Amino acid sequence: MNRRIFITVGEVSGDQHAGNLIRQMLAIDPTLQIEGIGGAAMKAAGATIHHETVTRAAMGWKAMLRYFELSKVLKWTKALFAQSPPDLMICIDSWAMNWHFARLAHEHHVPVLYYISPQVWASRAGRIVKLRQYVDRVACILPFEEEYFRQHDVPATFVGHPLFDALPEDSQRDPLKYYPNRPPVIGLLPGSRSSVAKENLPNLLDVAQRISAQYPKAIFAIPTLANTDNAVRAIVDKHLVKLGRSDESELPPWANQPGLQRSGRFIVGFEKFDQLVPCCDLCITVSGTASLHVAGHCTPVIVVYRLNPILWHLAARWIVKTRTYSLVNLLNDSHQKIVPEYIPWYGSNAPVANKAIEYLHNPLLLDEQRTKLRHLMGNLNRPGASRNAAHLALELLTAREKTIVPQT
Repeated sequence: MNRRIFITVGEVSGDQHAGNLIRQMLAIDPTLQIEGIGGAAMKAAGATIHHETVTRAAMGWKAMLRYFELSKVLKWTKALFAQSPPDLMICIDSWAMNWHFARLAHEHHVPVLYYISPQVWASRAGRIVKLRQYVDRVACILPFEEEYFRQHDVPATFVGHPLFDALPEDSQRDPLKYYPNRPPVIGLLPGSRSSVAKENLPNLLDVAQRISAQYPKAIFAIPTLANTDNAVRAIVDKHLVKLGRSDESELPPWANQPGLQRSGRFIVGFEKFDQLVPCCDLCITVSGTASLHVAGHCTPVIVVYRLNPILWHLAARWIVKTRTYSLVNLLNDSHQKIVPEYIPWYGSNAPVANKAIEYLHNPLLLDEQRTKLRHLMGNLNRPGASRNAAHLALELLTAREKTIVPQT
C-alpha cells in the first residue's frame, strides 16, 4: 500500500510552498499518495484536495468568523482520520488553524512535521507548549530558529527559506535603465490577504499621490494574488481620478508585458511579483514575507503596516516582543535597521511619503540600501528549502515504519 501524507494549508503563500514541497517529495518517491486541505498550487503539484482553504485567508476579527468554516473542515478530517489515518501529517504556516490538525494527528499517533512554524520567538511564546506537545519535527526557514526551538526542547532543523527556491537568479543591473535615468517606478505591495490589502492600499495610494506631486511622471507597479486581485483593481479604479492618466509614451517598455493591466500610471499584474519588483527603484510594502521577497531582488524598500491605534495600544504592542518588526531588519546581525519601517502605521501618510521622496531626491540612498540588501541576501539566498523539507518528511515516514510491528 502506498504511503499517505496529509497536508494542511490555510493561505495562498502556504499553498505555494506546499506545491513546491509536494513536487520535491514526489520526485524522491513517486508512489506517495498526497492529499489534504489547501488550494490550487497543491492540486497542480499532484495532491488530492478535499477542501479549499486558502482564498479566504483573513486576520483579526474576520479570522474569528472564518473559524466556523474551518471547524467544519476539522470535523470532516476527524472522521477521515478515525476511519483511515495517514502515515504523516504536514502542517504549513497558519498556526491558528494548524495546531488543531496537529493535535488531531497526535491523537491518532500520526507523526507531524511543521513547515514554516509559528514565530513564537516574536510573540505569544506560550504557543511553544502546544508545538512541543503535538509536533514531532519543525522545519525552520529562518537561520536563528533552529537553535531557538532546540533550546525549548522542540526538535527542529533549518531547511532554508522557500522564497529562494523560486527567486530568479540575480542579473546584472543596468543603471541606465533605472532612475534617475528615467522616471521613478515605485512598487506598492498591499499584502497577500484581501482584508490586509483593503486596509493598506488606500493609504498606499495616498502616498502615491503625494509622490506624484513631486514626480508627476512616476509609475506605480502593484503585483496581486488570487485573493487580492479583485479588491486591488477595484480600489485602484476608485482612486485613479486623484492621480490622473498618463500617455502611453510615458510608460516604460516592460509595461507592455502580457498579463499587465495599465490604468493611468498604475501597472497591475496578477502573480507578477518577480516580474514587477526588479523593475522598481523603490517598493513600499506591507510587512511580512513580502518585505524579504523584495529584499531578495535587492530592490530598496520601505516597510509599513496599517493598524488601528487602539488595537495596537491595547494588544499588539504587548504581544510582539522583537526589537524590530521587519524581517529584513530582524535578520541583520548588526542590529541596525537596513530598511525604514512604519509599524504600526496610523495617522497621517505624510511620513511614509516624505521618506520615499527623500530616497528619490537622493539616489545615493537607494544605492546604499541596495548594497546592504545584496550583502544580507548573499548570506541567505541558498535554494533548496523545499528539497530539504521533503527529505525531513520522508525521514519521519521511514522512522514511523520502523516502529510499526508487523502483524503475524
